Amino acid sequence: MTENNLSENEEKKNPNEVSQETSENNESHDASSHEEDGEHLEEHEDVDISLADALKEMEKIINTPNAGENFKRFSQLKEIASHYIHDEVEDKKHEYTEAGNAPENFSYEHPSQARFSALVNIFKEKHDDFQKGQEEEQKKNLEHRQNIIERLKNLYTNSEPGINLFKSIREIKEEWSKAGQVAKSEFKILNNNYFHHLNQFYQMLDLNKEFLEQEYNHNLEKRQHIIARAKELENEPVIQKALNELQYLHKLWKEEAEPVAEEFREKTWEEFKEISNKIHERKSELSAVIEKEQNVNLEKKNEIIAEIKKLSEPAETPNHNYWQNAIRRVEDLRADFLKTGSVPRKLSNQNWNDFKTTLRAFNTTKNNYYKSLKGSQQANLEEKLKLIQTAKDNMNSEEWDIAVPLFKKLQEDWKKIGHVPKSMTNKIWDEFRDACNAFFNNYREKSNTSTDNWKENYKNKKALLDELKTVSNEEGSIEKIEQIKTSWNNIGKVPRDKISINTEFNKTLREKLKINKINELELKEEGLSENQLTDKARKIKNQISDLEAEIVKLENNLSFFNKPSRENPLLKDTYNTIDEKKAHLETLKQNLHNIIAGE
Repeated sequence: MTENNLSENEEKKNPNEVSQETSENNESHDASSHEEDGEHLEEHEDVDISLADALKEMEKIINTPNAGENFKRFSQLKEIASHYIHDEVEDKKHEYTEAGNAPENFSYEHPSQARFSALVNIFKEKHDDFQKGQEEEQKKNLEHRQNIIERLKNLYTNSEPGINLFKSIREIKEEWSKAGQVAKSEFKILNNNYFHHLNQFYQMLDLNKEFLEQEYNHNLEKRQHIIARAKELENEPVIQKALNELQYLHKLWKEEAEPVAEEFREKTWEEFKEISNKIHERKSELSAVIEKEQNVNLEKKNEIIAEIKKLSEPAETPNHNYWQNAIRRVEDLRADFLKTGSVPRKLSNQNWNDFKTTLRAFNTTKNNYYKSLKGSQQANLEEKLKLIQTAKDNMNSEEWDIAVPLFKKLQEDWKKIGHVPKSMTNKIWDEFRDACNAFFNNYREKSNTSTDNWKENYKNKKALLDELKTVSNEEGSIEKIEQIKTSWNNIGKVPRDKISINTEFNKTLREKLKINKINELELKEEGLSENQLTDKARKIKNQISDLEAEIVKLENNLSFFNKPSRENPLLKDTYNTIDEKKAHLETLKQNLHNIIAGE
């Protein structure tokens, strides 16, 4: 027994009704099939969204009130994100092995893996809760539908005299159409039972011709409304929208516009079917539009692949700057590739594999360059180590006519030698600088002994130290500290037995800076020697790097919150910390600029 079955008497009146119903069902099936095709096309377009966008949408889903009902969409995004993470881990492994390392020693945690795993686990919990709720809801819906069937049964078996059958059947049919879902295992038997009793009701109507005519007229009116709306869909500019609504109209036709008088059955169905066919013919428009867009996307992606390939094969011998610029450009191209929409399905896998292969080729060429560069850096390191040894061997020399030109040449040669391994840069520079400073300090000390009044210098420094000890944290204290520090820098050496005054001054200075909440590197001071300026500049650069890394880390932490804002009390302290560090960073950058500019 199907939803479209009528009474035996009605079947005898129109023996072609069964074939008509088959046609209607086939037409509805065609609309449903096309709707599914449209869904597949939309799903395929999602393949090219970025990992960040996929994770963002996954997070958006789990924050919705009924997150568990979005299982299909979440699963699509989960598969896409997993695909990206797997590919990027494989890329890292490829780079690792290309560098000559053993594959079994490879270890890498993708930066998005923790977030991805957390989203998947949270959604699983929400989906389990949703499933439990669905089961409870389906039990209630089953009981409700069984009650509707019982009312329908009573309508034709135990109707009281004078009851308005027309109104009652309308209410029952409308309530049935609005009743919620039940378990799939229950639906078929339940649905057949309903239409069995509906069929029995229509058989009973043969005894009440007046009511049956009312029923026919009501259903005919519904068919005419459905046909009128279908005609409007012929001019709907968005073909996918038209196809989706047409599917719904076929559902209404089958469930709410049955039956009608025999003379209108074939006529209304043929009219509705003809309009449906015209709308279905427009499927080719949708396919043509999608095909055109996908071909354009394919062309764009192939151009991106070609540009990455060109960057992998420079015409001239590349240097460090070339590869740094190329790395940034490839990152931009990679982002553009992922943002570009889908390509024809039959070419999608090949296009993706071409992209990954080209990226790997670029990384291999780039890595080979830096591996060769490491060899030259090692040679540079050996050259600089020789300069350090020469400086150490001569730093106590007092043959000024020979030693001074020697040390100036050593400094010039140091600048000419290229990069060394990063891990050694600071270490060897400190060794070389200390040896040079030791020589030139000794040179100035011995050259200026006759004119340098060390005892007077100690007296002046003692006065400045006493003055520094009186500084508090009142207004103008920082400026006073800067004046004292500048005066201190301009005073020469003190007797060796009084040299501890320098340690005491530095300790007192740190205490005063702490109560005034200012970093020593932010002080404006004059009278520094060239070596002191160089050392200060290096310290400022290191602190700038540390501050920038801290700011990036704090801002990354904020991104894990859904819609982070300053109004969120949990994030208020974080935002304030970021503001303070950025202000400190700007001050350090200005001080570094002043040192470099000689201001």
